[in-house]
Amino acid sequence: MLLMLEDDRERIERFTAALKSVDPSLRLVVWRSARAMVREVGPFLPSARLISLDHDLEPQEGDSDDPGDGIEVAKFLAERPPVCPVIVHSSNGTRSDWMVGEFELGGWDFKRVAPIGDDWIEAYWRVVVKKLLKR
Repeated sequence: MLLMLEDDRERIERFTAALKSVDPSLRLVVWRSARAMVREVGPFLPSARLISLDHDLEPQEGDSDDPGDGIEVAKFLAERPPVCPVIVHSSNGTRSDWMVGEFELGGWDFKRVAPIGDDWIEAYWRVVVKKLLKR
């Protein structure tokens, strides 16, 4: 199972397709809100093979709640024993560094994937996922 924090619908579709090309049997569970992910992720962690986190989150149309950000999830996870590798896939360089710092302090295995170019999910994120799943 791959757990993901991502708010962009088009990206989620591309992540889903990229993951299917790596392992069609691997389930993708997505949260669009950091706060919801923190509340709900616990039961999923024992089955997680990989976690991928964005930082900047926008409220969905009709949502009145602030979705928070990836640092909230990084801090939450880093306070727990590592269960699988993490990918930080945010274009926010400074906040990505903060997220990676949380995982480093928590002893988690992590990679950073910068969203550079139009095909970064297919060309780079997918390759990192494939390598991390082989570990």
